[in-house]
Amino acid sequence: MGLMLAVSPAGMALDAARKEQIGRKIWQNECGGSVSGLTTWNAGEEFPSLGIGHFIWYPAGFKGRFDESWPSFVSYAKSKGAKLPEVALERHSPWTSKAQFQREFDSPRLSSLRKWLAANIGVQTDFIIARSRAALPKILAAAPDSERKRIEANYHKVATTPQGTYALIDYVNFKGDGCSKAERYNGRGWGLLQVLGEMRDVPSGPSAAKEFAASAKRVLSRRIANSPPERGEQRWEPGWHNRCETYGRPL
Repeated sequence: MGLMLAVSPAGMALDAARKEQIGRKIWQNECGGSVSGLTTWNAGEEFPSLGIGHFIWYPAGFKGRFDESWPSFVSYAKSKGAKLPEVALERHSPWTSKAQFQREFDSPRLSSLRKWLAANIGVQTDFIIARSRAALPKILAAAPDSERKRIEANYHKVATTPQGTYALIDYVNFKGDGCSKAERYNGRGWGLLQVLGEMRDVPSGPSAAKEFAASAKRVLSRRIANSPPERGEQRWEPGWHNRCETYGRPL
Protein backbone atom coordinates (compact mmCIF):
# COMPACT_ATOMS: atom_id res chain seq x y z
CA MET A 1 0.00 0.00 0.00
CA GLY A 2 2.97 2.28 0.46
CA LEU A 3 1.49 3.68 3.69
CA MET A 4 3.70 5.26 6.29
CA LEU A 5 1.79 4.12 9.35
CA ALA A 6 4.20 5.90 11.67
CA VAL A 7 2.87 9.20 10.35
CA SER A 8 2.99 11.98 12.93
CA PRO A 9 -0.10 14.19 12.75
CA ALA A 10 0.65 17.85 12.19
CA GLY A 11 -0.64 20.40 14.65
CA MET A 12 -0.55 18.02 17.61
CA ALA A 13 2.44 19.60 19.40
CA LEU A 14 0.53 21.06 22.34
CA ASP A 15 1.88 22.91 25.34
CA ALA A 16 0.35 22.45 28.78
CA ALA A 17 -1.81 25.57 28.53
CA ARG A 18 -3.27 24.54 25.18
CA LYS A 19 -3.94 20.99 26.42
CA GLU A 20 -5.76 22.36 29.47
CA GLN A 21 -7.81 24.66 27.22
CA ILE A 22 -8.79 21.76 24.96
CA GLY A 23 -9.58 19.48 27.91
CA ARG A 24 -11.89 22.04 29.47
CA LYS A 25 -13.58 22.67 26.13
CA ILE A 26 -14.26 18.94 25.74
CA TRP A 27 -15.60 18.83 29.31
CA GLN A 28 -17.89 21.74 28.43
CA ASN A 29 -19.02 19.97 25.24
CA GLU A 30 -19.85 16.71 26.96
CA CYS A 31 -21.41 17.81 30.21
CA GLY A 32 -21.49 21.58 30.46
CA GLY A 33 -18.29 21.61 32.49
CA SER A 34 -20.19 20.33 35.54
CA VAL A 35 -18.84 17.87 38.10
CA SER A 36 -22.21 16.08 38.21
CA GLY A 37 -21.96 15.52 34.45
CA LEU A 38 -18.77 13.50 34.88
CA THR A 39 -20.94 10.47 35.67
CA THR A 40 -23.92 10.33 33.30
CA TRP A 41 -26.41 7.84 31.95
CA ASN A 42 -27.98 9.35 28.83
CA ALA A 43 -31.63 8.74 28.00
CA GLY A 44 -32.08 5.96 25.45
CA GLU A 45 -28.66 4.41 26.13
CA GLU A 46 -27.77 1.12 27.77
CA PHE A 47 -24.59 2.20 29.54
CA PRO A 48 -23.07 5.00 31.63
CA SER A 49 -20.75 7.65 30.18
CA LEU A 50 -17.91 8.84 32.40
CA GLY A 51 -15.33 11.61 32.54
CA ILE A 52 -14.78 14.74 30.49
CA GLY A 53 -14.90 12.64 27.33
CA HIS A 54 -17.97 10.65 28.38
CA PHE A 55 -16.08 7.39 27.97
CA ILE A 56 -18.66 4.62 27.70
CA TRP A 57 -18.67 1.57 29.97
CA TYR A 58 -20.77 -1.45 29.12
CA PRO A 59 -22.52 -3.56 31.77
CA ALA A 60 -21.69 -7.27 31.72
CA GLY A 61 -23.48 -9.11 28.93
CA PHE A 62 -24.17 -6.03 26.83
CA LYS A 63 -22.44 -5.73 23.46
CA GLY A 64 -23.08 -2.45 21.72
CA ARG A 65 -21.99 -1.12 18.35
CA PHE A 66 -19.97 1.73 19.86
CA ASP A 67 -16.33 1.61 20.98
CA GLU A 68 -16.22 0.95 24.73
CA SER A 69 -13.69 3.59 25.74
CA TRP A 70 -13.75 3.50 29.55
CA PRO A 71 -11.64 0.30 29.94
CA SER A 72 -9.11 1.77 27.48
CA PHE A 73 -8.96 4.97 29.52
CA VAL A 74 -8.45 3.03 32.76
CA SER A 75 -5.55 1.09 31.20
CA TYR A 76 -4.03 4.34 29.92
CA ALA A 77 -4.41 6.11 33.28
CA LYS A 78 -2.84 3.16 35.12
CA SER A 79 0.09 3.18 32.68
CA LYS A 80 0.68 6.82 33.64
CA GLY A 81 0.75 5.98 37.35
CA ALA A 82 -2.74 7.22 38.21
CA LYS A 83 -4.39 5.75 41.32
CA LEU A 84 -8.03 5.28 40.40
CA PRO A 85 -10.91 4.53 42.78
CA GLU A 86 -11.52 0.81 43.25
CA VAL A 87 -14.86 0.88 41.42
CA ALA A 88 -13.15 2.20 38.27
CA LEU A 89 -11.06 -0.95 38.01
CA GLU A 90 -13.98 -3.34 37.57
CA ARG A 91 -14.11 -4.93 34.11
CA HIS A 92 -17.79 -4.12 33.53
CA SER A 93 -20.01 -1.30 34.70
CA PRO A 94 -21.48 -2.28 38.09
CA TRP A 95 -24.58 -0.27 37.15
CA THR A 96 -26.82 -2.19 34.77
CA SER A 97 -29.71 0.23 34.26
CA LYS A 98 -30.34 3.96 34.22
CA ALA A 99 -32.77 3.58 37.14
CA GLN A 100 -30.14 1.87 39.30
CA PHE A 101 -27.53 4.44 38.29
CA GLN A 102 -29.81 7.31 39.28
CA ARG A 103 -30.71 5.69 42.60
CA GLU A 104 -27.02 5.36 43.43
CA PHE A 105 -25.93 8.72 42.03
CA ASP A 106 -24.92 10.06 45.46
CA SER A 107 -23.54 6.75 46.69
CA PRO A 108 -19.90 6.52 47.85
CA ARG A 109 -18.92 4.66 44.67
CA LEU A 110 -20.22 7.25 42.22
CA SER A 111 -19.30 10.22 44.42
CA SER A 112 -15.69 9.01 44.75
CA LEU A 113 -15.53 8.45 41.01
CA ARG A 114 -16.73 11.99 40.25
CA LYS A 115 -14.29 13.45 42.76
CA TRP A 116 -11.39 11.60 41.15
CA LEU A 117 -12.44 12.56 37.62
CA ALA A 118 -12.77 16.24 38.56
CA ALA A 119 -9.28 16.20 40.08
CA ASN A 120 -7.64 14.41 37.13
CA ILE A 121 -8.62 16.37 34.03
CA GLY A 122 -5.07 16.22 32.67
CA VAL A 123 -4.81 12.45 32.25
CA GLN A 124 -8.26 12.35 30.61
CA THR A 125 -7.18 15.04 28.15
CA ASP A 126 -3.93 13.21 27.41
CA PHE A 127 -5.90 10.02 26.71
CA ILE A 128 -8.23 11.83 24.31
CA ILE A 129 -5.25 13.39 22.50
CA ALA A 130 -3.53 9.99 22.29
CA ARG A 131 -6.65 8.50 20.71
CA SER A 132 -6.71 11.27 18.14
CA ARG A 133 -3.04 10.79 17.30
CA ALA A 134 -3.63 7.06 16.83
CA ALA A 135 -6.62 7.65 14.56
CA LEU A 136 -4.83 8.95 11.46
CA PRO A 137 -2.84 5.77 10.64
CA LYS A 138 -5.99 3.69 11.17
CA ILE A 139 -8.01 6.00 8.94
CA LEU A 140 -5.42 5.89 6.16
CA ALA A 141 -5.32 2.09 6.36
CA ALA A 142 -9.12 1.88 6.18
CA ALA A 143 -9.65 4.49 3.47
CA PRO A 144 -10.29 3.48 -0.15
CA ASP A 145 -7.12 3.68 -2.25
CA SER A 146 -8.61 6.41 -4.42
CA GLU A 147 -9.43 8.59 -1.40
CA ARG A 148 -6.37 8.10 0.81
CA LYS A 149 -4.27 11.05 -0.37
CA ARG A 150 -7.19 13.48 -0.21
CA ILE A 151 -8.19 12.32 3.27
CA GLU A 152 -4.65 12.73 4.56
CA ALA A 153 -4.37 16.14 2.91
CA ASN A 154 -7.63 17.24 4.54
CA TYR A 155 -6.40 16.08 7.94
CA HIS A 156 -3.27 18.19 7.65
CA LYS A 157 -5.19 21.20 6.30
CA VAL A 158 -7.41 21.12 9.38
CA ALA A 159 -4.48 20.56 11.75
CA THR A 160 -2.70 23.80 10.80
CA THR A 161 -4.61 25.96 13.34
CA PRO A 162 -5.31 25.59 17.07
CA GLN A 163 -9.06 25.42 16.40
CA GLY A 164 -8.50 22.71 13.79
CA THR A 165 -6.31 20.71 16.15
CA TYR A 166 -9.05 20.94 18.78
CA ALA A 167 -11.61 19.81 16.17
CA LEU A 168 -9.60 16.70 15.27
CA ILE A 169 -9.03 15.81 18.93
CA ASP A 170 -12.63 16.41 19.97
CA TYR A 171 -14.30 14.65 17.05
CA VAL A 172 -12.48 11.36 17.56
CA ASN A 173 -13.59 11.41 21.18
CA PHE A 174 -17.10 12.51 20.17
CA LYS A 175 -17.87 10.07 17.34
CA GLY A 176 -14.84 7.85 16.86
CA ASP A 177 -12.41 7.31 14.01
CA GLY A 178 -15.03 5.82 11.67
CA CYS A 179 -13.06 2.66 10.91
CA SER A 180 -15.21 0.10 12.73
CA LYS A 181 -17.67 -1.74 10.49
CA ALA A 182 -19.90 -2.13 13.56
CA GLU A 183 -20.35 1.64 13.81
CA ARG A 184 -22.56 1.96 10.74
CA TYR A 185 -26.21 2.60 9.99
CA ASN A 186 -27.27 1.34 6.55
CA GLY A 187 -23.60 0.80 5.81
CA ARG A 188 -22.66 4.48 6.39
CA GLY A 189 -20.34 5.57 9.18
CA TRP A 190 -20.05 8.88 11.03
CA GLY A 191 -16.50 9.03 12.36
CA LEU A 192 -13.45 11.11 11.51
CA LEU A 193 -12.80 9.03 8.38
CA GLN A 194 -16.18 9.97 6.95
CA VAL A 195 -15.94 13.66 7.93
CA LEU A 196 -12.50 14.06 6.32
CA GLY A 197 -13.62 12.11 3.26
CA GLU A 198 -16.65 14.32 2.69
CA MET A 199 -14.96 17.70 3.10
CA ARG A 200 -15.12 20.02 0.13
CA ASP A 201 -11.87 21.33 -1.31
CA VAL A 202 -10.73 24.40 0.65
CA PRO A 203 -7.37 25.95 1.59
CA SER A 204 -5.48 25.09 4.77
CA GLY A 205 -6.12 27.05 7.94
CA PRO A 206 -9.35 28.58 9.27
CA SER A 207 -11.22 27.73 6.04
CA ALA A 208 -10.39 24.06 6.55
CA ALA A 209 -11.61 24.15 10.14
CA LYS A 210 -14.90 25.71 9.01
CA GLU A 211 -15.34 23.13 6.26
CA PHE A 212 -14.55 20.34 8.75
CA ALA A 213 -17.35 21.71 10.94
CA ALA A 214 -19.76 21.79 8.01
CA SER A 215 -18.81 18.28 6.88
CA ALA A 216 -19.27 16.95 10.42
CA LYS A 217 -22.80 18.38 10.54
CA ARG A 218 -23.65 16.78 7.21
CA VAL A 219 -22.29 13.40 8.31
CA LEU A 220 -24.14 13.50 11.63
CA SER A 221 -27.43 14.51 10.00
CA ARG A 222 -27.04 11.51 7.68
CA ARG A 223 -26.39 9.27 10.69
CA ILE A 224 -29.62 10.50 12.28
CA ALA A 225 -31.57 9.91 9.06
CA ASN A 226 -30.21 6.34 8.87
CA SER A 227 -30.59 5.53 12.57
CA PRO A 228 -33.18 3.08 13.92
CA PRO A 229 -36.31 5.15 14.72
CA GLU A 230 -36.58 3.64 18.20
CA ARG A 231 -33.29 5.29 19.19
CA GLY A 232 -34.84 8.73 18.74
CA GLU A 233 -31.57 10.27 17.58
CA GLN A 234 -33.32 13.28 16.06
CA ARG A 235 -33.43 14.84 19.52
CA TRP A 236 -29.63 15.04 19.55
CA GLU A 237 -29.20 16.90 16.25
CA PRO A 238 -29.30 20.50 17.60
CA GLY A 239 -26.73 19.74 20.30
CA TRP A 240 -24.50 17.79 17.92
CA HIS A 241 -24.60 20.61 15.37
CA ASN A 242 -23.84 23.20 18.07
CA ARG A 243 -20.79 21.20 19.06
CA CYS A 244 -19.62 21.00 15.44
CA GLU A 245 -20.03 24.77 15.12
CA THR A 246 -17.28 25.22 17.73
CA TYR A 247 -14.80 23.60 15.34
CA GLY A 248 -15.05 26.51 12.94
CA ARG A 249 -14.46 29.21 15.56
CA PRO A 250 -11.13 30.38 17.05
CA LEU A 251 -10.35 28.80 20.41
